[in-house]
Amino acid sequence: MGQRIDALAIDDDAVHVAARITAKNSSESARISTIDVIIDFSSEEGTRNAISIARATGAALLVGTTGLSREVDGALRELAKISAVLIAPNTSLGVAVTKRLARLAAELLGPSGWSVDIIESHHDRKKDAPSGTALALARALVDGGMSLENRQIHAIRAGDTIGEHEIRFAGPSERIHIMHQAVTRDLFAAGALRGAKWLAGKPAGLYTMEDILG
Repeated sequence: MGQRIDALAIDDDAVHVAARITAKNSSESARISTIDVIIDFSSEEGTRNAISIARATGAALLVGTTGLSREVDGALRELAKISAVLIAPNTSLGVAVTKRLARLAAELLGPSGWSVDIIESHHDRKKDAPSGTALALARALVDGGMSLENRQIHAIRAGDTIGEHEIRFAGPSERIHIMHQAVTRDLFAAGALRGAKWLAGKPAGLYTMEDILG
């Protein structure tokens, strides 16, 4: 993801990459002084470092890292009191729309008479299951008034699947399926850059990709 964000940023006149921080050169963060937004796709430790840089520079922070501990999640929420923080388990604009559709469907179908399941598929190297996106879709359904238990979220880890998420509603004599498929990782990189540009200059607070939709 870092490589793809970097590649797309080179062709974007609105973006200037001030620094590239990896696990091997994390000490470079001490040399950063003036930046607008940090984009973090890394690990638990990498996100901790990104939070430290954001505090030191006053920069906004977009976090695409998933599977974070409660401790780091709490640190992000504390940072949001003084900086703009966008937590994005998935930086796809299509996924943001899918979340909104999920919540709307839950509101319209009501709390009873319909059951719902989430099926998500990723490559066999993905460590967290269910995915952060699946959990975000589940929260959208619950926010819309539907009940959803962990057993109704099904995770598949196989092959080189980039990312597929499907919501299946089952009612009396009818079914509704809402599905999002990622066909290239560039969509996540493009979404991250779009999110970063939107986040720059925003007041302190906790944001999601859905906020970009307006």
